[in-house]
Amino acid sequence: MVPDVVVVGSATRDLSEADPRGWMLGGGVTFGALALARLGLRTGVVLGVDAEAATARELDLIRGAGAEIVEVPLAHGPIFTNVETLAGRIQTCGSLSDPVPVEALPEGWEPAPAWVFAPIASEIPDDWVDMPAASACVAFAWQGILRELVPGERVRPKRPGPSPFLERADILAFSRHDVPSDLAIRDIGAWVGDECDVLLTAGLVGGMLIRFQAGRITRARAYPSVPSAEEVDPTGAGDTMLAGLVAARLVAGDQAEVDGRDIYAGAAASSLLVEGPGMNSVPTFAQLMARIRGKA
Repeated sequence: MVPDVVVVGSATRDLSEADPRGWMLGGGVTFGALALARLGLRTGVVLGVDAEAATARELDLIRGAGAEIVEVPLAHGPIFTNVETLAGRIQTCGSLSDPVPVEALPEGWEPAPAWVFAPIASEIPDDWVDMPAASACVAFAWQGILRELVPGERVRPKRPGPSPFLERADILAFSRHDVPSDLAIRDIGAWVGDECDVLLTAGLVGGMLIRFQAGRITRARAYPSVPSAEEVDPTGAGDTMLAGLVAARLVAGDQAEVDGRDIYAGAAASSLLVEGPGMNSVPTFAQLMARIRGKA
């Protein structure tokens, strides 16, 4: 069966003393795939995993939500240590990631109407951009290629620049913390294709959805954050936001963009995610609807 959406990337192991294993499974591909599946979409996942990540119980959460996972064994998968501070996250690289080869894509998944490329450590080769059909909606999590990674050292930002993924993306998502403060948003217009929506998230203050057409900004919509009961763990918030937006557009079509339901669905999904630790707090469709209606 052709998935509604294909999600590609490597699972990361985030070192944590809070888990008996000493690590928790993470990465945009895992949070995004679980969110899309729990929101009711047929989700296909091409997932790079090292030997330990392949044993993760979190994979059962994704499968239990109805997603089909194609595991790609990696000799080396991404490993990080994350420390949250008032000034933002301090991240240290423990291991790089081997590439996730395009040959891992199952036959028959090419016609999927939506794709989410969610790298964590630049592990998705450029030839993946040729896989989606021309009519497919392609979302790209930009932060996954904006990191300078050296094992044993603190993660440093990489200067943004052109990429085949940016040129193909219909939705380009990133946090204000992922790009340098002197980067002018209008400069991104030179790197994206003829039409692209840029999702810029800014945590508790909300964010913006900016449309580029022919390299120029033609629309910009600010959105507020949706209040959470409490913030326990922000890991995966941006990935869940992107998944909610993609899901809304797939379900409601162009009307979701016109009335802003796509942004609000993403913000509401993100607000639920941060209320608990790890992937267990990724919202279901029922939870998302309750939050949107103001009942949770």
